[in-house]
Amino acid sequence: MKVFGLSIGKQGGRMIKFSSNSYDRCAAQLARVERTDFLYPMFIGEVAHVSAEITYASKHSVEVQVHVMSENILTGATKMTNRAALWYVPFSLEDVDNVTEVPPIKYASPGQEEEGKKRYEAQKMERLETKERNGELLMPVSAPDRTTKEPYTVGFSQSSLIHLVGPSDCTLHGFVHGGVTMKLMDEVAGIVAARHCKTNIVTASVDAINFHRKIMKGCVVTVSGRATFASNKSMEIEVFVDADPLIEAEKGKYRAVTAFFTYISLDKQGKPLSIPPMKLEGDGEQKRFEDGKMRYLQNKAKRLADKERQQ
Repeated sequence: MKVFGLSIGKQGGRMIKFSSNSYDRCAAQLARVERTDFLYPMFIGEVAHVSAEITYASKHSVEVQVHVMSENILTGATKMTNRAALWYVPFSLEDVDNVTEVPPIKYASPGQEEEGKKRYEAQKMERLETKERNGELLMPVSAPDRTTKEPYTVGFSQSSLIHLVGPSDCTLHGFVHGGVTMKLMDEVAGIVAARHCKTNIVTASVDAINFHRKIMKGCVVTVSGRATFASNKSMEIEVFVDADPLIEAEKGKYRAVTAFFTYISLDKQGKPLSIPPMKLEGDGEQKRFEDGKMRYLQNKAKRLADKERQQ
């Protein structure tokens, strides 16, 4: 397999093009971004070094591991700031709705292929579980209801953003860059976190972002976020992206992307602050809080296990 080009922009994945002697030319659409941890901040004036490689290929998808390093050009010091795994699905250049097969790749060892297959099956199962929540619709909220909603409730901080998809948001094939969507989601999640904490906030991590359906040029997208869980040190915000075609209105509004963002609260000196406890209303919010707590504990256990392996 030959990889003609891989471009990872500052706002997320762009496009991979594939070709081989026995396969038709195709491009690849971003389908999923695995959990991304923001390990260290990158400052103005530093140089970003982005490396990426294909680490697994199934019949209809590829996994791309991405590492971002920052370099201080004055001191020469470097550090890893971000790392993530991105999954792409190939489509025909003649028909963007036609998913094609991925040319096989050669692995360094059988173990590498087996580990990749485990990651593939795990993300496939999680995507199926995520689809079960896609039927829930959220009414757009441009500003919190301060007259009837108490501070620290879900309804008080819930926020939305409406955006018309234009040519500058899209690839040459007319659908939205994954990075553009992720930027809008991060903005909405940040507003929710800031309204809840009433302090400076910063993105700590992003749980898997699932791109369920393409968003085409000319769609109106509604990005909605709501708080689902808060520990003493961090809070989780669930974000939905719904797309509404303007020209082909008969297709109707649909759920395009979902994800969970985690934020921490900071004081003016950039030191972590405690997160105000959430005031839950109703069984639905309680259920989402318990689910968020489970994800929080699982991620915490995974971080500790990774830290022990590195020692």
